[in-house]
Amino acid sequence: MAESGRNKNNDHPLLRGRRSQSKYFHGFTSSQIRQLAAICQAFIPPLPPPSTNCNQSIASFYSDSGSRSPLPHEVAEKMKRYPADAMFFLKCVLILLSTKLGTLLICGSICLDTKWPFIHSFSDLNVSKREKILQKWSNTYKSLLPIRVVFMMVKLMCFFVFFSHTDENFENPSWEAIGYDVKPPNDESIKPRKQRPLDKGIVETEKQSDATLIELVKTKGLEIKDSKDGFYDIKCDVVIVGSGCGGGVAAAVLASSGHKVVVIEKGHYYVPEDYTLLEGPSLNEMYENGGILGTLDGKITIFAGSTVGGGSAVNWSAAIKTPDDVLEDWAVDKKIPMYGTVDYQEAMEAVCDRIGVTEKVKDEGFQNKVLRKGCESLGLMVETIPQNASENHYCGSCCYGCKTGDKKGTDSTWLVDAVEKGAVVFTGCKAERFVFEKSNDRKRCRGVIATAESSTITRKLRIKARVTVSAAGSLLTPPLMVSSGLTNRHIGRNLHLHPVLLAWGYFPPGPEMPDGKCFEGGIITSLHKVKSTGESSSRAIVEVASMGPSSFAALFPWVSSADMKDKMVKYPRITKLFSLVRDQSSGEVRKENQITYRLTETDKENLRAGLRQALRILVAAGAEEVGTFRNDGQRIKTNGLKSYDLEAFLDNVTAPGGPKSRVEKWTIYCSAHQMGSCRMGCNEDEGGVDVNGESWEANGLFVCDGSLLPTALGVNPMITIESTAYCISKKISQALENGKFSD
Repeated sequence: MAESGRNKNNDHPLLRGRRSQSKYFHGFTSSQIRQLAAICQAFIPPLPPPSTNCNQSIASFYSDSGSRSPLPHEVAEKMKRYPADAMFFLKCVLILLSTKLGTLLICGSICLDTKWPFIHSFSDLNVSKREKILQKWSNTYKSLLPIRVVFMMVKLMCFFVFFSHTDENFENPSWEAIGYDVKPPNDESIKPRKQRPLDKGIVETEKQSDATLIELVKTKGLEIKDSKDGFYDIKCDVVIVGSGCGGGVAAAVLASSGHKVVVIEKGHYYVPEDYTLLEGPSLNEMYENGGILGTLDGKITIFAGSTVGGGSAVNWSAAIKTPDDVLEDWAVDKKIPMYGTVDYQEAMEAVCDRIGVTEKVKDEGFQNKVLRKGCESLGLMVETIPQNASENHYCGSCCYGCKTGDKKGTDSTWLVDAVEKGAVVFTGCKAERFVFEKSNDRKRCRGVIATAESSTITRKLRIKARVTVSAAGSLLTPPLMVSSGLTNRHIGRNLHLHPVLLAWGYFPPGPEMPDGKCFEGGIITSLHKVKSTGESSSRAIVEVASMGPSSFAALFPWVSSADMKDKMVKYPRITKLFSLVRDQSSGEVRKENQITYRLTETDKENLRAGLRQALRILVAAGAEEVGTFRNDGQRIKTNGLKSYDLEAFLDNVTAPGGPKSRVEKWTIYCSAHQMGSCRMGCNEDEGGVDVNGESWEANGLFVCDGSLLPTALGVNPMITIESTAYCISKKISQALENGKFSD
């Protein structure tokens, strides 16, 4: 895998998490690591090659093991990001497995022997028996339900680490065998520039100290002083928490109106020459909780951007305007006038113009070709999705940052505009709480207190502002508001996730097959809407999924070690389609990373309808084998498949619960869109903020991100969030100019 321009001294900005093998802080004992290694080896044991004439890379891949050093330690290290209660239970299980009686309790009679010592601990069992135990854990339920959670926790991290961990040359021994070869553009296109687009206004606190911060902030045109009470005080007109689709747009609009704007972002700033295309480090540095985030019950895996540019820096470039039926719903039924105005239509046009949305795609990648071919074969309508990139955009790795620089996230558009007008962006800076003072019957928001990442900055930042904007996203704005003392019952509730179920299809190379590999080309350029006969509204949409080998292996159903290795050597030609619904279901997030969500039966049925359609599309496109991501490895070969056999298979396609559900067959849902957790409402009984995005409880505190949306959207939300932020920030600017928030 070519990696142009990488710094091999481990000081590359996206490799800051690399460490020597001797430095681990996971807290597992040597006994627990031994059992963890034994589980990893059972998931990925050394196997004989599939044939005598296979090449050396494939033979080496089959002989490799999940227990190879330092993989178990890396697995333990990454699992620190799991919830504390889940980690406690996992460690207890590992302690039990290190004993004979504990193994008997958890694993049953398979650990018994007719010879001394009669009972074996888990790691002393042969790998075949350990594999059978894992198969049992995957399917167990009722009284042994928590063991399934342990199975899922270790399985996810074991496969993720196995396929993402790299050596000192940034190579993984499995990549050649599985055909994973992501090459960045040639060196000429990624030469480091003298100045990055945001350098004029960036303050990277993670690189600063007490000795340097004050002088640097002053050079950016801000007033800062050491208040001697544990804070550095910084003054501005508007402080914005978050730099994604909402915060980036708000910063540009408000700075362009002549207001002094400060943006605080807990993530870091990267430009195209920084991007490595390495799946592990990219997820770790650019996604919330290092890409390891989910609902508390483990049912839904959640991906959310956490870097300068937020989700717009790592999303899949889909630039879909707010559907007309959704606008009518929000304007009429939800009584949010903004969505029925010409202003909002003009906002969408302004947003699309600024981020360079194109309606055409010159050359689609392999997966989108599959989707289009399958739909056309079935006589189904397939739509081309507009992109916030040029029609020549062929970057299949934008989920790790767009190496070509062609995708126009807020980091390369709106924030650049803001900085040019004097805005300052603080990175590595996490908001703790809003600052309020009493003011008649409502509080008055006076800014935000934040903590810099650098250990050599000993004081917190107290940013004083006339207006404060929370644009931290649907997962972080509500916890920030709750921890600041706000009490509206809608804050943190009504969380919508656009839950997704995945299907897969294998397409062997051949003259009748779409060409290419699953990780090449624009990620998501086509879409099919699943509708019931006679209905105008969609039950679900079907799109393609971007999954690097680590994420794919982590989520793909494990039924045996041999089956997983067989599937991974086919990885480049496996298309992943997903069914997505405009969920009526909702969840809650009132504390950071404490997310709950409950699916309604209607949403499950719509997801199932979309999943069945996705499988039909894969079969119609010529897949040799198709399947779902259900834990039992549900799949079917298509050679000689009759239509009634396919329908019989599809009748058994379900949308079951997650690993904690009391059913034998389960699956993991995914989500990349979060919205509605601080929704606008026409009154306090209907929403967490008013129709202008302002808090009901605190003057001068606004919300400007996806959490504002009144309901789920049903399509990729970037344009809707940016257009909403555009309108809200215009109103904030007018209020400031009219003196509403004067000191």
